[in-house]
Amino acid sequence: MKPPVIGLTTYPSGQGYGYHTPVEYVHAVARAGGVPVLLPPLGGEMVEAWLERVDGVVLIGGGDINPSLFDGGEHPTIYNLSPERDGTETALARALLAHKKPTLAICRGLQVLNTVLGGTLHLHLPDVVGEDVNHRVPPRDPTLHAVRVAEGSCLAGLLGSTETTSKSWHHQAIAEPGEGVVPVAWAPDGVIEAVEIDGQPQLIAVQWHPELSAAEDPSQQKLFEALIRMSAEAAANT
Repeated sequence: MKPPVIGLTTYPSGQGYGYHTPVEYVHAVARAGGVPVLLPPLGGEMVEAWLERVDGVVLIGGGDINPSLFDGGEHPTIYNLSPERDGTETALARALLAHKKPTLAICRGLQVLNTVLGGTLHLHLPDVVGEDVNHRVPPRDPTLHAVRVAEGSCLAGLLGSTETTSKSWHHQAIAEPGEGVVPVAWAPDGVIEAVEIDGQPQLIAVQWHPELSAAEDPSQQKLFEALIRMSAEAAANT
């Protein structure tokens, strides 16, 4: 069986560099047996062609989604807005759901999925839940915190536990879940840390960053292994 081809979304290009994806995502996919390729934010018209060629997708983390996409208002901490990335990834998320393509959605990726399903986001978590639990540390760095996972959830089965310690790197999170979006994991302060979506068993969506600890933590690497397994099975059945 050929190794599945896995598309990874990217950050926008900037002065002096092109479209890019942090190496931790790429290495986690390769360790799991996938062939990583990058999907630059070139517009929604690329999506169908991508999905004809890739067997699975990682919706990676990154800057904030424009709040206008979910009527979220404004906040001074919002950063790295990209109309090109928003347009591409919202179109891609809708297509992934429609085609039921194996997907691992991480941080921003989870938020994009929730947004296209009609959900909303908290614009800045410290304003809502305080700072007893750090979801990132100044200026914008990752940090560890505990996560409780719902017993009997698909995610608990993948992780092999109803408790995990995750590397967190975000200041926004789901406020109102979108249609069919079911929370299945929470931080100690109640912030939603993972969801499952009705009728979408091929989709894994976490608010934390498993790629940051996957090289040392087998439970986090299992999320990438699950994506590769589902992608290989889907490709074999087409």
